[in-house]
Amino acid sequence: MFPTDVPADQLICSAKGCQQPASYAVLWNNPKVHTPEREKTWLACEQHREWLSDFLDRRGFLLRVDEV
Repeated sequence: MFPTDVPADQLICSAKGCQQPASYAVLWNNPKVHTPEREKTWLACEQHREWLSDFLDRRGFLLRVDEV
């Protein structure tokens, strides 16, 4: 999912230009590129969780959103 050796308070949001701590892991998979068991991860702060997950969901890539 994401590096387990990094403390949760040091995980940074994946939204472009955002430097806020991540509160969520947005897990996704592009079925045209990845095998079904492959999970890619974007990290999201509270402000960007909905935007990032909506972006992936509109494309059919969103698997789930987990708290970190």
